[in-house]
Amino acid sequence: MRSLLSAVLVSSVLILQFACKSKEDSVSKKSIRQSQKLIGLELNKQHFDPLANYLARNKAGYDSLRSIEIPNEVFPAVLFDPHPRAFQFPVFETSPSFSIPKAIELPEDKNELAFFTIPQLASLIQSRKITSVELTQFFISRIKEHDSKLHSVITLTEDLAMEQAKRADEELAAGKIRGILHGIPYGVKDLLAVKGYPTTWGAEPYKDQVIDMTATVVQKLEAQGAVLIAKLVSGSLARGDVWFGGKTLNPWDLSQGATGSSAGSGAATSAGLVPFAIGTETLGSITSPSARTGITGLRPTYGRVSRHGAMSLSWSMDKIGPMARSAEDCAIVFQAIYGKDEYDPSTNEISFEFSAAGDVKKLKVAFLQKDIEKDTTESGQNMLASLEVFRKMGLELTPIELPENYPYGVFDIILRAESGAFFDDLVRSGEVDLMVEQHEGSRANSLRQSRFIPAVEYLQANRVRSMLIEEINDLFDDYDVIIAPASKSRQVLITNLTGHPALSIPNGFDEKGRPTSLTLLGNLYQEGKILELAKAFQDLTDFEEKNPPLFSGKK
Repeated sequence: MRSLLSAVLVSSVLILQFACKSKEDSVSKKSIRQSQKLIGLELNKQHFDPLANYLARNKAGYDSLRSIEIPNEVFPAVLFDPHPRAFQFPVFETSPSFSIPKAIELPEDKNELAFFTIPQLASLIQSRKITSVELTQFFISRIKEHDSKLHSVITLTEDLAMEQAKRADEELAAGKIRGILHGIPYGVKDLLAVKGYPTTWGAEPYKDQVIDMTATVVQKLEAQGAVLIAKLVSGSLARGDVWFGGKTLNPWDLSQGATGSSAGSGAATSAGLVPFAIGTETLGSITSPSARTGITGLRPTYGRVSRHGAMSLSWSMDKIGPMARSAEDCAIVFQAIYGKDEYDPSTNEISFEFSAAGDVKKLKVAFLQKDIEKDTTESGQNMLASLEVFRKMGLELTPIELPENYPYGVFDIILRAESGAFFDDLVRSGEVDLMVEQHEGSRANSLRQSRFIPAVEYLQANRVRSMLIEEINDLFDDYDVIIAPASKSRQVLITNLTGHPALSIPNGFDEKGRPTSLTLLGNLYQEGKILELAKAFQDLTDFEEKNPPLFSGKK
């Protein structure tokens, strides 16, 4: 049987509901009788006494376990495996090669630089039409000018950025070019540690937290010459777009949140405060803010990108990926950050293949017909129009549906149980009460209730998850890419559970002038195929070139 991520620190609901009737922590029959109702059991009364003694011993064991300090970076001993039976790992014969255009000139209106693609910025830097220091100062100035409207930045890393930018210029002058990202600024979601700067996780209890390390992803980008200028908003403990400093807003409509939890990465990229950003996703946190803010966001295959140095919400569901202007930009950043990391046991050596001129006519493509057709809004109309664009590419689109015969309403206990384990100290200390949001759907409330998820149900949910993995794999045996709506579909939950990659790309605007989006789903490790199809779509359309008027500098 597939190894499941163990709920190492998740206690049974029976234990945690028991009220002690004496100072010796004995368990009362009344507490057993009340607790069994929560998990659908009806025990015989003659079993209460021996059960009470057993549970009291268990509780003593849990108390001793809590005395062990567990560093944030420690994974459970048992890991989630997203691979179906007899899965054949793909073998890629070529590596991506990205061209840098030569005819790029500095715009007369410098504000236009804010929305240049990575290849365009690389051209300006490597032709020395602008220095990395100048470009870095430009984006930092934009943050200082505009972020008071968006609330997308938690911490400016200005000193670090200027140090990295100066080094990039010095290396370029000496003839050393680290790659296409050399000298280009970016931002990172504030779930990832950067040595010397706060890592707040967007939450009041951690707003002064400084972690004495730098996340692997940030190290990899630095090795490619990229310049870190800001730590961007995560919704509080990776939930929504509300953090301890307020609410991160959509640059296209400041009356609307950017959604979460990579809200800062989405808003800052969309508004041209950074050329690209790093986000994380457990259950829609890259694809949702990308869709809302009209940018392109890649959620890679589970285990593709190291999570070392990042906050854990769910060891079996967390992923890290790029959020940028275009599919090609996402491919460039993904090429820099993916790969094996000895500090993240879920990562592997599988390579990545992408061609900007890939022949997409060879792809077998399906679409979620019912999910698309049931949306009668402007977003739904844009989805239908997008299907026509894909057909004009010469693709034959096959209507399919995702499986419906699963208890989708219960799968969320996997995320909630694992987050409860990571934030066990926060809940037991009572500091969870300091979080800004305390309503029923808040992260604070989710963490409290995680203590009432039985370990048995957690494991049963993972067993059913294994069945779902097999069924989704069978679906991808027939198709390379599945076109799905960004919302109004179970695809977000399903593919996050199974570990499949997804790409959000803009495909139009609603009646209020706000971006709409579609999602491309791919098979495990086949990010290249969805990126190539998205690149072809973006070559035929211009939605990714549209910018929010409030931040474009144009009247």
